[in-house]
Amino acid sequence: MIKITDAAVNRIKEMMKEEGEEGLKLRVGVKGGGCSGLSYGMGFDNEQTEDDTLHEINGLSVLIDNESGPILKDVVIDYKQNMMGGGFTIDNPNAIATCGCGTSFRTATNAGTPEDC
Repeated sequence: MIKITDAAVNRIKEMMKEEGEEGLKLRVGVKGGGCSGLSYGMGFDNEQTEDDTLHEINGLSVLIDNESGPILKDVVIDYKQNMMGGGFTIDNPNAIATCGCGTSFRTATNAGTPEDC
């Protein structure tokens, strides 16, 4: 199960309000790509498929596809604000390597599909 900090939950809820659409859920997943082989994806969705698991985390409905679930086990999503703006951070204890720019990773059991930088 992933963890989402209070700061991230608050920012996600603000973003959902800005979308103005009822019934939105946060979708978190992993796809192949990036220098190290795997990349994170986050967005809003209102459709749950049979390949998804629905989690309730800090008052958010979160969809995670079953293939991404093991890779995202114990991940912490946070939102940090500084003088240059703000952004989400993802701390993944399963990642054994990340690329220099920090946007992709690989795990001990999943190398993904690395691409040229």
